[in-house]
Amino acid sequence: MSVHDLIARKSRVVPRLAPKRIAALSIILGLVILLVRLGSVGANAQSLAPNAPGSSAQAPYAQPGSSVIPSPEPAPTYPKEEPSSMGEDRIFWHLLFNQLEGRTNGPDNEFRWDGEAWIGTDMNKLWLKSEGFVENGRASDGITEALYDRPIPHLRYFDVQAGVRYDLDSNPGRTWGAIGIEGLAPNFFEFEPTFYFSDGGRVAGRVNGSYDILFTNRLILQPQFELNFYSKSDPGRGIGSGLSELDTGLRLRYEISRKFAPYIGVAYSGKFGETADFTRVEGGIVNDVRFLFGIRVWY
Repeated sequence: MSVHDLIARKSRVVPRLAPKRIAALSIILGLVILLVRLGSVGANAQSLAPNAPGSSAQAPYAQPGSSVIPSPEPAPTYPKEEPSSMGEDRIFWHLLFNQLEGRTNGPDNEFRWDGEAWIGTDMNKLWLKSEGFVENGRASDGITEALYDRPIPHLRYFDVQAGVRYDLDSNPGRTWGAIGIEGLAPNFFEFEPTFYFSDGGRVAGRVNGSYDILFTNRLILQPQFELNFYSKSDPGRGIGSGLSELDTGLRLRYEISRKFAPYIGVAYSGKFGETADFTRVEGGIVNDVRFLFGIRVWY
């Protein structure tokens, strides 16, 4: 058999495909490959974990009719909080000598102290306050107070204080009940009005105020004043009725540290009304301007 006969026989066994059929088969094969690739991409997307980084897929749910019930995602757990050590029952304390100073007008010198301390919690404190003068070994205008202190509801930066005051110096002593407020007025002005009452219908009042003017974080100028009023005269203590005393000063301090600050300044002490008359009888000075130097310390 010749070569031509073999070729003719094979052509009869495997018929040739027309060009149109070949194009149609190519299109069908391409669509099948495309569908297979799209299916594989969808399967990969569903296989991602719902909480995997960068994935926004939701947890899979069972299809209708399926016997598989997906388990709910467990709720997150957090470590149990430990009790805070900064509660209201923690005890704090503070001691401040705002004025430990010497005053002089040349021939006369005197020493002035003004300090306070408190101990307690954020809501309940015990305050101790003391102030007065010492001149020529004699104490005058000595006041000591023990007060219970508690914040005033809905009144920011102010506390109410109530307790006992005792006038302790070289003159006959006197005991007073005390009630007042202390705190920061707008613009951080320290304000402390106190009302006092004693036996025999005696009533007194005292107003303290001060303000810190910061030239720098360490150099501070402090204006300060104190006014005293009495309803009845008390000759044993050299006090008259009405406005009796004004003590005011201007102090420039330098805070070497926040707890220690030397200062210099000037102070004016004035007596008025019957108190001025008692002072003249005793040979004292009614209107007194003095230079001062001292230290301010706290712990």
